[in-house]
Amino acid sequence: MALFKSLAVIGPGLIGSSVLRRACETGLLADQLIAADISPAVLDRVRELKIADLVTNNMAEAAQAECVMLCVPVGAVEATARAVLPSMQPGSILTDVASVRGKLGPTIQALLPAGVDYVPGHPMAGTEHSGPDAGFSTLFENRWCLLVPPEGAHDHAVQKIQKLWELCGARTKILPDDKHDRICAMVSHLPHLLAFTICDTADNLSEEIRAAVLDYAASGFRDFTRIAASDPVMWRDIFIANKDVLLETLDRFVADAQGMAQAIRESDEAAITTRIERGRRIRRTLIENRQA
Repeated sequence: MALFKSLAVIGPGLIGSSVLRRACETGLLADQLIAADISPAVLDRVRELKIADLVTNNMAEAAQAECVMLCVPVGAVEATARAVLPSMQPGSILTDVASVRGKLGPTIQALLPAGVDYVPGHPMAGTEHSGPDAGFSTLFENRWCLLVPPEGAHDHAVQKIQKLWELCGARTKILPDDKHDRICAMVSHLPHLLAFTICDTADNLSEEIRAAVLDYAASGFRDFTRIAASDPVMWRDIFIANKDVLLETLDRFVADAQGMAQAIRESDEAAITTRIERGRRIRRTLIENRQA
């Protein structure tokens, strides 16, 4: 028996289409799969991929589902929630996958119609690609999904969204909004900021050196900057939505980078080695935690 009678994914991009693929593959998430989007091209591609039973641009139609999952950019979550909530039915659950919580929880909780629950969850998984073709059914295997239910969310709704992500292959953890945003600033938002920035630095080199960098990029530059291919609009919204915590984290990084620069400037071998060894320990921990 499937977890939900119907599941609507609004915004079937990388995350949304991966959920739909997993649901199609296992048959355990929902009896009926609905995909909704405002882009005709996205909807046409979803139809071609055959990863939903119903494909629509009508948000009120999608809102009839027992579970409605918003997989839209962070900046569009609240507006999309406002568009679907009036049509949602008692007993249904609204969820989203936003990577910045901020005040989304209390804001959307205050908009809920009677009998509708809101339990957001952020899967800590992704690639630098986007769109319906970017998804794959094993995207969430052994990755964390951080659940951030607002105050007042009912236990049965939290348990159902937790089960949804577990059926997708993820491990789950319940966190408050502020802790979620601080974790994501370090493990996701700052690395993307640095990747975009180092590519911008390379682009501003003299034409001769820039061409050589791109021609001879070694694995370090290539691997570190992989995520700089990510969707610029999505990341612009994330940076702005989490700007206070991100800038605080960036300040800490800059201080640490200056400390390393000073050690190099002074040829302080012990300080340089200590910092590198700490970095290696972090990397080994990622591997042990199955996050690398």
